[in-house]
Amino acid sequence: MGSRISIFFLLAAALAFGQSPDTVLLVVNQASPLSLKIGQYYAQRRAIPASNICRLRVQPDEEIPRNVYESQIQLKVAEFLNSRGLDEKVLYIVTTAGLPLRIQGTSGLTGDGASVDSELAAVYLDMHGYMHPLNGPYKNPFFGQRTAEFRHPNFPMYLVTRLAGYDFADVKGLIDRALEAKNHGKFVIDLKAADKTQGNAWLRDAAARLPKDRVVLDQSTRVLYSEQNVIGYAGWGSNDPDRKERFLKFQWLPGAIMTEYVSTNARTFNRPPESWNIGDWQHQNTWFAGSPQTMTADYIHEGATGASGHVAEPYLEFNPRPDYLLPAYYQGRNLAESYYLSMPALSWMNIVIGDPLCSLGKP
Repeated sequence: MGSRISIFFLLAAALAFGQSPDTVLLVVNQASPLSLKIGQYYAQRRAIPASNICRLRVQPDEEIPRNVYESQIQLKVAEFLNSRGLDEKVLYIVTTAGLPLRIQGTSGLTGDGASVDSELAAVYLDMHGYMHPLNGPYKNPFFGQRTAEFRHPNFPMYLVTRLAGYDFADVKGLIDRALEAKNHGKFVIDLKAADKTQGNAWLRDAAARLPKDRVVLDQSTRVLYSEQNVIGYAGWGSNDPDRKERFLKFQWLPGAIMTEYVSTNARTFNRPPESWNIGDWQHQNTWFAGSPQTMTADYIHEGATGASGHVAEPYLEFNPRPDYLLPAYYQGRNLAESYYLSMPALSWMNIVIGDPLCSLGKP
């Protein structure tokens, strides 16, 4: 009886914000025990209908060739949506750890490499007869839409988020925290001292768009560590030369999200050695998985509920914009909509970690 009551209240809360489990397509990889375990837990906790669970079978490597993505992921997801008449009803696609992360390809602004999730976001276009170009970033039609309702066909795309961490415990914690999210706590915004790029300007604008009593803003050389009651964070990660520690050691509240201007923070979800710390590009002995930079998975492991990242160099202009992300989330947008209205491009290097339906509710 208790479980039925809890499911009723979860569904009622979701519907109150215009979010329903039947707008979610959950994608699991039958070749990955971790993916299956995550999918089962998420479907139970969010009451995802069995008819909305797409089961693939693909080698669970983090990086795959383009032809494998197209034949074993993109085509199968499109066929599943079409065959069940879900292509318009589904708004969110949830992938899971154990499903490939990155598509092999060339780098640079005209390259065809991308994250699996960012390519899946554009599959709606492909299903409706418009094959989006693969070279370079593709303009996100939802970018900057602060007040628009996300729906089809107004926005011809899916909002794709991933349930991932270093292990099942990390992902289970993320899912549980998403269901406990409340609109309280601080937004911590940490600028890089003396930086003259747009990045700092976007961080300042994010602070200006949030209530002053909810913001901790630092523009000095000091790096903010050990902050308490954090519901949102934006900064430069390891691209701030004054940051020397891998973990921020924040007390993250349930529902807390983060973003940072870091090129390779989602390069892998394999766990580094406990002794590993962020390093620099000049000393290869400080690298992990080909990079010395901060790791998206560390934020989830530390207690964040949502996170952004990049599987390869996205360039600053295609990072999530904190001046869109944090105010949207504060104002009650769900996690998926908040991240995607902050990202200028699809078919690119970006990923979003978290439960798409997670919401703080109205302030």
